[in-house]
Amino acid sequence: MHRITTSDQTSIYLKDWGEGSPVVLVHGWPLSADSWDDLAVSLVEAGHRVIAYDRRGFGRSSQPWNGYDYDTLADDLWEVMEQVDVQDATLVGFSMGGGEVARYMSRHNGKNVARTALISSVLPFRLKTADNPTGADASAFDKTAKALSDDRAKFFTGFFRDFFGLGSPDSRVSDETLRWAHSIAMQAGLRPTVACMRTFSSTDFRPDLAAFDVPTLLIHGTEDKTVPIAASSRLAVAGIKGAQLIEYEGAPHGLFVSHKQRLAKDLLAFLKA
Repeated sequence: MHRITTSDQTSIYLKDWGEGSPVVLVHGWPLSADSWDDLAVSLVEAGHRVIAYDRRGFGRSSQPWNGYDYDTLADDLWEVMEQVDVQDATLVGFSMGGGEVARYMSRHNGKNVARTALISSVLPFRLKTADNPTGADASAFDKTAKALSDDRAKFFTGFFRDFFGLGSPDSRVSDETLRWAHSIAMQAGLRPTVACMRTFSSTDFRPDLAAFDVPTLLIHGTEDKTVPIAASSRLAVAGIKGAQLIEYEGAPHGLFVSHKQRLAKDLLAFLKA
């Protein structure tokens, strides 16, 4: 099966590889399931079944006008899990994908979930407010929305340099990888690209944290310029009972490329624990 159809007739493209205990991978913004390929191969070779899908509006999934709120996106995740029939799954969310995992846990009561992992996640709340002083100013997200609307191809060129930490002394990402990520980002529609940016930048997941009632691992780079660790995972781990945070010293946001061997090793250790 390479596609499922949701209740609102959105076509979701997915990869379903391997056999064994299932791991469901939820990608970040503005990418697709392809961003998980290195990790997915490592997991399958270690004896896991891996399901990775393109979020609605991105990659090879259809691009409806509506449905880019986290309730709908979590429902899409539920549809994927139901239609490919996974039990006792590990949910892994990268960046924006951490939001789907959190909302799934609260909205769908963590059905069929045995573990969760949050990689460079946007949790708990990206927007700066009176009770969230470490968040980012709304004006920064307004600026991003304008840049995307004006010339998103140009915007993504600079975005991915920060995303992968280019220019840092120990940069591990090639120019070719930047071009690859750029090409994936441009597969998404403009509407879903902007709408999802608005969604992950404004959704408050603090009420969802209590719904994590399974073993949870957080991994985040200390040099993440896209979702700074001090305003995200260091706060989220305090709100998730029993959660563990592994900090990758010097790692950027896109550590699924820059630190892919370590990420695979740490995630496999978590799955075996």
